[in-house]
Amino acid sequence: MKHKFLKMAAISCMGIVALTSCGGKEEAANPFLTAYNTPYEIPPFEQIKPEHYLPALKAGIEQQNAQIDSIVNNPETPTFENTVLAYEESGEILTKVEMVFFALTESDSSDELVKVAEEFEPLVSQHNDEISMNAKLFERFKYLYDRVDSLGLDTAQKRAVKSYYKNFTRNGALLSDADKEKLKKLNTELTTLYQQFNKNLLNATNEFQLVVDKKEDLAGLPQSNIDVAAEDAEKAGLKGKWLFTLHAPSRLPLLQYAENRDLRQKMYEGYTSLASSGQYDNAPVINKILKVRAEKAKLLGFENFGSYMTDNVMAGSIENAENLLMKIWKPAIAKVKEEVAEMQAIVDAEGGNFKIAPWDYYYYAEKVRQKKYNLEESKVREYFPLDSVRKGIFTMAQKLYGITFTEMPDAPKYNPEVVVYDVKDAQGNHLAVFMTDYFPRASKRQGAWMSEFKGSYTDRDGKSSRPIIYNVGNFSKPVGDTPSLLTLDEVETTFHEFGHALHGMLSKVALRSQAGTNVDRDFVELPSQIHEHWALVPELLKVYAHHYKTGEVIPDEMVEKLTAAANHNQGFATTELVGAALLDLQYGKLNPTEDIDIAAFEKKVAQDLNMPAEIQFRYRSPYFKHIFGSDGYASGYYTYLWAEVLDCDCFELFQEKGVFDPETAKSFKENILEKGDSEDPMTLFVRFRGHQPDADALLRNRGLIK
Repeated sequence: MKHKFLKMAAISCMGIVALTSCGGKEEAANPFLTAYNTPYEIPPFEQIKPEHYLPALKAGIEQQNAQIDSIVNNPETPTFENTVLAYEESGEILTKVEMVFFALTESDSSDELVKVAEEFEPLVSQHNDEISMNAKLFERFKYLYDRVDSLGLDTAQKRAVKSYYKNFTRNGALLSDADKEKLKKLNTELTTLYQQFNKNLLNATNEFQLVVDKKEDLAGLPQSNIDVAAEDAEKAGLKGKWLFTLHAPSRLPLLQYAENRDLRQKMYEGYTSLASSGQYDNAPVINKILKVRAEKAKLLGFENFGSYMTDNVMAGSIENAENLLMKIWKPAIAKVKEEVAEMQAIVDAEGGNFKIAPWDYYYYAEKVRQKKYNLEESKVREYFPLDSVRKGIFTMAQKLYGITFTEMPDAPKYNPEVVVYDVKDAQGNHLAVFMTDYFPRASKRQGAWMSEFKGSYTDRDGKSSRPIIYNVGNFSKPVGDTPSLLTLDEVETTFHEFGHALHGMLSKVALRSQAGTNVDRDFVELPSQIHEHWALVPELLKVYAHHYKTGEVIPDEMVEKLTAAANHNQGFATTELVGAALLDLQYGKLNPTEDIDIAAFEKKVAQDLNMPAEIQFRYRSPYFKHIFGSDGYASGYYTYLWAEVLDCDCFELFQEKGVFDPETAKSFKENILEKGDSEDPMTLFVRFRGHQPDADALLRNRGLIK
């Protein structure tokens, strides 16, 4: 997610016309330093070169400094317009270069970008610190904060003033000059450590190869996965063999279908030891991160880093987050015992002389699924080619919110695999640009995410600027004549990330800082997770789930089986997720002054939780990018489950009224998706749902209680 505070930067020295006075003739050709002459201001990716980033960044920093000076030296009494709005309006050049740079370092990186990042990211961190600790700027915001109820501001404006004030104080505005310098050094150090963590993780992921020499060792794997492995092997100079990697579309099918137990174990252990030893070992990096975070929290007056990170979100404290997680944990591990017993029964019936181990879980869970529901996921995938799933998310958006998507084949794109769409509202007006980038490659990190190249806002003249939103994934790629066929998990992920995209595209607030996904971290997953529910709605399945060869609509019998099996393996899925969230919170409680044994710490947390031996944390620490690759979800991985309480409770209203009920969809759009951070998130939730969140809604949805 984006940094909510100080993410805007200055427009120019005193406007875009003064480009040569900022950087000279040489920089005039820099695409970041001129207006984008493209449809809807899409970045002109084909013109952007690695050498453009640092000059544009430095020009933007210089410009912002001038802009901030004009705000703090304004002799007029601070007002919302000449302080908050003036600050919000700054930022065109720096915002443009940052959005493109950080997008491409995640999704289409290169050696050149990695090198640029070594200078780029510390400069951004240092510049943000200079602003957040600018005493004169803070005084103007404080003036407004002290009088916020007497200035005639509306709800969104009051919230903005309070939010900015709190973020200033959380970023060191009240510290002494000496302590401000300490905080700047800590922030710069963290930025460098996050860079190293992410670099190690990407390199370790790309380094791992599991090569299979004998075809018989591939027994059980779907032919489509075998074909992809053969194609990857040939690209790697291993023609006649099969190559498997740690990317999910390669790793998960092997764990789920490969009959060869040794092969499953090698893949599982390769994944769970990722970035855990050798030149890409992240344990030393994690130890440094933990110590710097603890020092930062102490400097800012917090007991520990977890308290600092939960202070300004819905949960409010580590304890509140833990209390929610433990309500889910106990029924989840009880369900695991039932699942393991079912799997062990199959092992024993087949004459297997072993106990279920972690690398057996996916494989035997699939066998249980086939036995109980006569449902084989490899057959189900044939009804979910990527293009059909994309039709599904677009149809859902049209039926719920009246929006349409038209491909823009000639639009700029940062990689040939990107697809760009013009999004229009129910009246046919331009609403947003939407981009998809769904397949894995060595230049892209693992996972799936949403972000933007341009945010939305309304200017002083009432003109609305519309956003450019993108979704990135790492889904099963096409091979030969066979299109990309998605697993059920990948289908749900597509709907999930599209939910984030809808939050960005439908935003209808005035302020940039409150638009779209710029909301509390434990509220931001509500729009994404609620839209997952529509993936298996029978009415929608009939529209988009068609067999990739025959075009046959998914049969009623298969839909019934999918519905019956919806909560299959939820003990496992819930336990590994809650376990990771609890591990994250335990890290947040630490105040280490010396290195800790990362593996031993994980083991102790698992023992204290009585974690089932057959399950690991969803992410082991050395590749837990959510919490160690940035501050983004540090002491906040629980937010997926916090938000799941909200989304399950909200979807129960849709189930009661009708999953495509126009009035319910209108209310969700107006009260949640359009509002961004313009009002308190709990107020918005209650306005839509009619009551406080019901935690049991999550347990009901996962089949953990009746």
